[in-house]
Amino acid sequence: MNYFLGIDLGSTSLKAIVYDTDGNLVARGDRPTLKFHPTPNATIWDPDQIWNDTAAACQDAVAQLPNPSAIKGVAVTGMGMDGVPIDEHGNCLYPFISWHDTRTQPQYDWWINSIGVDKTFSIGGNPVWIINSALRMLWMRENEPEIFKKTHKWLLIEDFLNFKLTGRHVSDYSMASCTMLFDQRTRNWSDELCSLSGIPNHILPEVLPSSTYLGEITSTAAEQTGLPSGTPIYLGGHDHLVSALPSGAFRAGAVMNITGTWDSVMFITSEPTTNPALGHAGITLQAHAVKDKYALWGGNPAGSALDWFRREVASAVQADARTESPSWEILVDLARSSEPGAGRVMFLPHLTAASCPVVDPKALGAFVGLSGLTKQGDLVRAVIEGLNYQSLDTVRTMEELTGSQAVEFLGAGGAIRNTFWMQNKADMVGRPYCIPEVEEATVLGAALLAGIGAGAYQDEEEAFNRVCRSQTVYEPDLKLTAFYAERFEIYRELFRAVSPIHHRLAEP
Repeated sequence: MNYFLGIDLGSTSLKAIVYDTDGNLVARGDRPTLKFHPTPNATIWDPDQIWNDTAAACQDAVAQLPNPSAIKGVAVTGMGMDGVPIDEHGNCLYPFISWHDTRTQPQYDWWINSIGVDKTFSIGGNPVWIINSALRMLWMRENEPEIFKKTHKWLLIEDFLNFKLTGRHVSDYSMASCTMLFDQRTRNWSDELCSLSGIPNHILPEVLPSSTYLGEITSTAAEQTGLPSGTPIYLGGHDHLVSALPSGAFRAGAVMNITGTWDSVMFITSEPTTNPALGHAGITLQAHAVKDKYALWGGNPAGSALDWFRREVASAVQADARTESPSWEILVDLARSSEPGAGRVMFLPHLTAASCPVVDPKALGAFVGLSGLTKQGDLVRAVIEGLNYQSLDTVRTMEELTGSQAVEFLGAGGAIRNTFWMQNKADMVGRPYCIPEVEEATVLGAALLAGIGAGAYQDEEEAFNRVCRSQTVYEPDLKLTAFYAERFEIYRELFRAVSPIHHRLAEP
């Protein structure tokens, strides 16, 4: 039996998991990802902690195997944007500046005023975010000029792990898409953006497709990780795109909706659509970890809205003894007691501003349509419907701005256990809403990329079919789909109508 190892560098944990070619979990190791705060306003990752604990997690996983040489490939996935400067000898010159860190506000302001959102998106598909990699490089040049002068390569955090494993300086298309320096048309670094920003493109690594063979593990890395000498290393990709592979979200027209703390929409296309209107809508374009595919994605906080309602509004309901708040089961039962349309109540879910498809930092939440007949169940249902209208708004905006049609919907995230919420999504989109049965999708996706690179699978489709177990399918009630289509237009009109009022309320 052949095995493949996926390494996932997440914000809270470092995982090393071994799978067989049918996607069965064979062994695993875990370590925490530690954030450090050298000053009150700074958040960093320590390169030594990242590498040493990744190596330790690998050791734990490999030690569980009777025959470690059965591992035929390794690939790395994880978070985007965060990078590290290294000198020509491979030494780290500065810690990773974490995506939690907002020190790059001056560089963000400069980029907006000097290069602009439209130019940036038309080349790389990036809205300008304060956490983009290019802004970290500009911060380093301005605040640590001696370090910047010594920088031989700037490696994103996964690229750093691949460097430690193989000695090569390489990034993949999906990770390079995070930097704000990548050209989606040429699938290489943008000479224009590098020139405009003053970032020398010679410090950027080579860019190759995911699943590319990088080389054998070095003898030093083999000793530190416990992996056998000669183990092949393959190129992984950005975590949310890698997780799409075992979930089936890689065919053009597929929509993957990840619902949990955030409600994120990923829309798969075959062409890189760099219409700046997408950027103004808070939508990002990335090259997919699957070859010759691209992903549009955007999202908003979701679970926090229900948490807020549960904690602050539903206190009159019988409370869970442990939390002094109503249990989720009670809230869902209340929502079920309300008819579709929530007794004419609508909820705008912008409790922490609006991110997509309208970017509005002054947006606020609202209940509208209350009457003396409104019941608590109507309010719960209105919250869920409001979150789903917002998600549908993102999908419809992607369709409108690309001229493409969503053809299948796949669900993932912590909220998939809420059957009422998922059925409501199916009723709104008017198509079957499928929940693939996948455990640890991100790490499994990395293992599959290694397997594709090694030839264990002919392509992504074969890899998916080998590991796909089953899926739960929510069939839409098409009468409700027609009803929600009318209500959706009211939702869009409501957002526009109350925005001026919310802007005035938001003023100090």
